[in-house]
Amino acid sequence: MGVGPSESENSAEGRMREAGLRVTQPRLAVYSILRELGGHRSVDEIVSLLSQRGRPVPRMSVYNVVADLSTAGLVMFADVGPGRALYEASDHWHHHFVCRQCGQVADVPCLRGKKPCLEPPRSVAGTVDEAQVTFRGVCTRCHRGARSR
Repeated sequence: MGVGPSESENSAEGRMREAGLRVTQPRLAVYSILRELGGHRSVDEIVSLLSQRGRPVPRMSVYNVVADLSTAGLVMFADVGPGRALYEASDHWHHHFVCRQCGQVADVPCLRGKKPCLEPPRSVAGTVDEAQVTFRGVCTRCHRGARSR
């Protein structure tokens, strides 16, 4: 009996096809690991995790894959500060909270429940289909730690 794709890979393939993407091994590897591990991951972390699992994908290819998956709505980008772009597989649109002290990133429900959550002034020419909101502050753990000192 041969080893076939796992159930999660089959699901990943289906999601990619539904989003209009061609299923490729790099896309499948990146998307599958993001879904499996959850959370917010950097490209360097994705490259390292894939390499550790014997499925190496070049760094530039991972950048291309997360861009394609983001455009297709399968992966979300979280801007967590200078030089720190993080990606996550998500089935629903949401915002992020970033702790200024420890860097923790937490999901925050969408303000309106669907994209775009905010509307620009009428003076903006064009159609807006997305508005990202990033809340920044101090997480509860860091706040408690500061109070106990």
